[in-house]
Amino acid sequence: MSEVKKLVIKPIDSKSARKIVSIYHYSKKSTQNSQINLGVFLNEKIEGALQFGPSIDKRRMAQNLKIRFNESLELNRMAFSDRLPKNSESRALGVSLRLLKKKYPHLKVIISFADACQCGDGTIYRASGFKLHSYKKNTSLLKLPTGSIVADKGLNNKVLSGGQRGSSFAKANGATPISGFQMKYLYFFDKELEKRFKFIEFKDIPSHVKMYKGQKRASSVESGTTSFQEVGGGESPTDALQSCDNSAQNSGKNSIGSN
Repeated sequence: MSEVKKLVIKPIDSKSARKIVSIYHYSKKSTQNSQINLGVFLNEKIEGALQFGPSIDKRRMAQNLKIRFNESLELNRMAFSDRLPKNSESRALGVSLRLLKKKYPHLKVIISFADACQCGDGTIYRASGFKLHSYKKNTSLLKLPTGSIVADKGLNNKVLSGGQRGSSFAKANGATPISGFQMKYLYFFDKELEKRFKFIEFKDIPSHVKMYKGQKRASSVESGTTSFQEVGGGESPTDALQSCDNSAQNSGKNSIGSN
């Protein structure tokens, strides 16, 4: 059996998930609204995690997808150790999707966002059966004069003196959107629903939009392998992607093997 087939994906607690994200995710940041946390184990040791939860604006998302509020989840965070074997990301994502489909049969869509400003344009998603729904130029991830990168939604939760919102204050004092694009991916459990949408093929993505780790791709040829950091997941890829757990206490019937 190859090493990647030895992976075990099973539920873990949110505290452990946040720890994994803080160590292995490129942003080092987690969010608090995850509902489902799955650990990625190799030889009984946790080496990664995936987190799923509601979209930030679940009402708008449900309207756009023509579904009920509880019929979708967003992949908020993926974080993997470099100790995991090649293709672990797509393997773990595939197993996680099968788990969700079995345990939550009412789900119709899984949503995720690739951060092509800091990571890549979503090769792992495409390899796992996700479809590219849309992309847009980044306006929400801001680089502060200090060099830190923050999401404007996080800043807008803060009201400064004079009633000014955090993002307005930051922009007035030198914060600028970082260069790049945000890519919205969808994975459909409901194949009839999937037929109602149009998707963008990789070959049809403009060359200036295709990115890998924040850099334009050298060619338009789809790469066969990627590192985890090419995807982040989440509507606000720096501040709104979820965390991952580091608890090995859930085992037995809760474990999902690699079969």
